[in-house]
Amino acid sequence: MSSILIIDDEVDILNILKYNLEKEGFNVETAMNGLLGIEKAKVMHPDLIILDVMMPKMDGIQVCEYLRALPGFENTLICFLTARGEDFSQIAGLDAGADDYIAKPVKPRLLVSRINALLRRKSSLDSSSNEDQISDLIIDRDKYMVFKEGEPIHLPKKEFELLSLLASKPDYVFERDVILDSVWGSEIIVGDRTIDVHVRKLREKIGSDYIKTIKGVGYKFVSEELKN
Repeated sequence: MSSILIIDDEVDILNILKYNLEKEGFNVETAMNGLLGIEKAKVMHPDLIILDVMMPKMDGIQVCEYLRALPGFENTLICFLTARGEDFSQIAGLDAGADDYIAKPVKPRLLVSRINALLRRKSSLDSSSNEDQISDLIIDRDKYMVFKEGEPIHLPKKEFELLSLLASKPDYVFERDVILDSVWGSEIIVGDRTIDVHVRKLREKIGSDYIKTIKGVGYKFVSEELKN
């Protein structure tokens, strides 16, 4: 059964979430601040981390960024807890490398549903081909790494997953709704601009010729062979 680490400074929330998740059969550990959470994460290597945004000593955004930079945590699922209406925290959390967010107060049934959806999506990604080589790019899904002409390019999690999706079908046009559902999940609401920002960042890192905008539809990956 999947393991979950909950990091939150509110004891009541820790107890409620732990009780409901263990009832569903998950192996659950808890930590009351970001620093303790990082140490526990290093020991248990959980499948998923539920992370509060506002915490003492080290906030959730900092914890997420720190963990994403550690070897072995590139594809660990991270789900933020945010106060209702905290749009900035939600966007900042996604930019830091989170996979999803849930607004407080947390509804246990919704939480379990979102967690199961995240785990299913991760399982689907893990079962796909582990490496693609297209033109001068190598996309290594196991290591969450991209190599261009042999040189490594380090990408944040969502940028990597977006590139991996587009490159999985060269010259195929992925509609915006499909991209959002595949990379961010149907349960999480993000705007079209989120995709555009991630595409812009990818172009800055891998080059501007690989990803083509199809106005009013979406994006496609163009390989060297197709460009020629």
